[in-house]
Amino acid sequence: MRILFVGDVVGRSGRAALFHYLPEVRRRLAVDGVVVNAENAAGGFGLTPAIAAQMFEAGANVLTTGNHVWDQRELLGHIDREPRILRPLNMQPGTPGRGLHMATDARGRRWLVAQVMGRLFMGGFLDDPFRALEEVLAAHLLGAGVAAMVVDVHAEATSEKMALGHALDGRVSAVVGTHTHVPTADAMILPGGTAYLSDVGMTGDYDSVIGMEKGAAVRRFRTSIPGPRLEPARGEATFCAVLIITDDASGRARDIRPIRLGGRLRPEFPDDLAVA
Repeated sequence: MRILFVGDVVGRSGRAALFHYLPEVRRRLAVDGVVVNAENAAGGFGLTPAIAAQMFEAGANVLTTGNHVWDQRELLGHIDREPRILRPLNMQPGTPGRGLHMATDARGRRWLVAQVMGRLFMGGFLDDPFRALEEVLAAHLLGAGVAAMVVDVHAEATSEKMALGHALDGRVSAVVGTHTHVPTADAMILPGGTAYLSDVGMTGDYDSVIGMEKGAAVRRFRTSIPGPRLEPARGEATFCAVLIITDDASGRARDIRPIRLGGRLRPEFPDDLAVA
């Protein structure tokens, strides 16, 4: 399978980049499934049902979120009715929504997406992400009825992301980090066959402070005065994603390739994997 994972979409400019690049990237790379982290899509804070619908129309199959999942209150009722929108699996019992989704591609292959949120430096009331994922793996075996499994680790600490990657190595297809909005250079296949990347980066304007208007963000750091709510930067965004290629028999990863298009970052695209 070929699965595309798109990093945190931030604000209007991030959405514009997603809608511009995703259909063509999906076509050129013959992508079978698309996961998009959408927790910053609505003005930088949360996701609305209307924006989610636009993302599905553009080619997303599953949307993940994170610590901003409840910033847009209208998602609270909607998330129980839309199984393709995930919130972190390790939120407290009784929280609306779900943390995993089993999708089916055009060839009938079943592939699973799960999301957990890290606990280091993240705040909030969260259960153990390791234990939460062990429960998923006890019910779903990679390569036995599940063609691929992708885990979104929404976390601040790279150490926690790496620990989860090694704990899941050989049992899931890919562990992909989100949340920091900065793409890392450690895309690799772990010894057991799991593709890993500490952070795919954001799909947003990099002439900013992690996607937010830089002037206001700098003033906050210099004065320690909170000031008005931060607003997303509105310049041209970079589309940040990663392509994961899995083996159909085992479900383990055969390749992982970062993708960056547009905006301020140096472009990167796996032309050797393009089919058209």
